[in-house]
Amino acid sequence: MRLLAASALAFFLTACGGAPSDSEPAPPPAAPAAIETPSTDRLDAILAAQPEAVQARYQYRHPKETLEFFGVEPGMTVIEALPGAGWYSKMLIPYLGADGTLIGADYAIGLWSQFGFMSEEAIQKKQTWPADWTARAETWRGEDGARVAAFALGSLPPDMAGSVDVVLFIRALHNMARFEADGGFLSEAIRDAYTALKPGGIAGVVQHHARDDMPDDWASGANGYLKKDFVIATMEAAGFELVAWSDINANDQDQPTSEDIVWRLPPSLDTSREDPELRARLEAVGESNRMTLKFRKPAT
Repeated sequence: MRLLAASALAFFLTACGGAPSDSEPAPPPAAPAAIETPSTDRLDAILAAQPEAVQARYQYRHPKETLEFFGVEPGMTVIEALPGAGWYSKMLIPYLGADGTLIGADYAIGLWSQFGFMSEEAIQKKQTWPADWTARAETWRGEDGARVAAFALGSLPPDMAGSVDVVLFIRALHNMARFEADGGFLSEAIRDAYTALKPGGIAGVVQHHARDDMPDDWASGANGYLKKDFVIATMEAAGFELVAWSDINANDQDQPTSEDIVWRLPPSLDTSREDPELRARLEAVGESNRMTLKFRKPAT
């Protein structure tokens, strides 16, 4: 895992005869190297037990390295934003174990109507999503899986305040950023994360990463991508501190143009369903280039 650290940057700049300016703060200090522990063995076993189709995504999603980078450990209480069909949930529930809790967090109800493709019936069904997802996740618990609960972002239950160790925003921010002006969806979600976390708790972000040279209006979230500076500024404005970042989920083969959307790539492959040659080229690229950012709620 290659981490950008203040000490490394300082060495580089000294060697090059420069120093960071006041407007360009040095990156945060590096996280310590991973150490093999019983929890590592536990996670390895859980990942090895996943279906082949899930394991095929490890080369792009790096669940072991990602969860370890964010410091997720058995016994913790974790919020997972947009758990969907449970790709990460089915790993987290057995990994957190009987002493842990996994809390699913869906989009705010008002965001679903912004997409324009959902029926009124489907949007109304989202009213019961917390109960529906919890019931579904109960079937993934097994004999010693984590307790499960759920809520809609923007509607954090008061009893969850200050109770959470880690909040995971894995490929979850772009649509909330896209529709922020229509309902404050991104700021509400980040505010919920901050409120839910214990002092010193961690917010982990994995997000489709737009290059700095891409137009800001293209990198608004509408095409799936956000810029790193935007994510950092948004999290810091909510009170979070940037701890570290990593390129464990980076993919330099993903070089979109301003005509591209992230859903052209696997697993969606939305733009090549009728074009086998294009589909093959996009499959060769793999999943999207992603930033991996670790933030902390201040301890005091």
